[in-house]
Amino acid sequence: MSIFCTIDDKHVPLYRVMWVSATPHFCGAEDCEREGQYEIRLEQGESVWAKQRERDDILQALEAWQGGLGPPEEEWER
Repeated sequence: MSIFCTIDDKHVPLYRVMWVSATPHFCGAEDCEREGQYEIRLEQGESVWAKQRERDDILQALEAWQGGLGPPEEEWER
C-alpha cells in the first residue's frame, strides 16, 4: 500500500489530507471551473479538486491506511 493517492495528476500524501467533501462543489458562477468536483482540503489551507472516482479512491485509501473501520457494534458487546 502506498501513502500517496493520485488526485488530478498530483501524488498527494495521505497524511496531508484534513478532510474530503461529501458533496460536489456548486457556486453558480458562470465561469467556475470546479462545478461538480469534490474538494480535498490539505494542511496549511491548500486544496486539490477531485472527480467522484478520485474522491472515492482517496476515502478508501484513507480507511485502509488507518486500519479500516472497527468491528461491528455487536462484536464489541460480546
